[in-house]
Amino acid sequence: MTLVKFSPEKKTNNVLPGFTDIFESFFNEPVFSSRMMSRVPAANISETTDHYYIELAAPGLKKEDFKLQLEQNVLNISVEQEMENKSEQKNYSKREYNYNSFVRSFTLPESADENNIEAQYTDGVLIINIAKKEEAKAVRRQIEIK
Repeated sequence: MTLVKFSPEKKTNNVLPGFTDIFESFFNEPVFSSRMMSRVPAANISETTDHYYIELAAPGLKKEDFKLQLEQNVLNISVEQEMENKSEQKNYSKREYNYNSFVRSFTLPESADENNIEAQYTDGVLIINIAKKEEAKAVRRQIEIK
């Protein structure tokens, strides 16, 4: 029986160095990381007594790129953006098309007013303001202690 020393700090000390080198080079390629990995913007969800807020961090887009749809109490936010890198040279060895898209879906609570939803895109952040129904708004009152 042969014992092989494993050290996670040194990548050159693998059991099958040629095998792992192939996978490391494949997964660390810029083509794989930029096109194959999912790019879904982060979202913050907050609530006040009168509204729900969804903030989506999506820099580099325009408000025309967004499509918001409400279907059966589910708010879908989608973006489809296609950019073409044009080069006037006809003897290029590489030409790339860039296509980005994502969909985020949020199930609205029953207390949300589906007819009173507003969206605004400012400084790379999409802010969606969802009003609450009147009966769902919190009623506050002072309770006297006896």
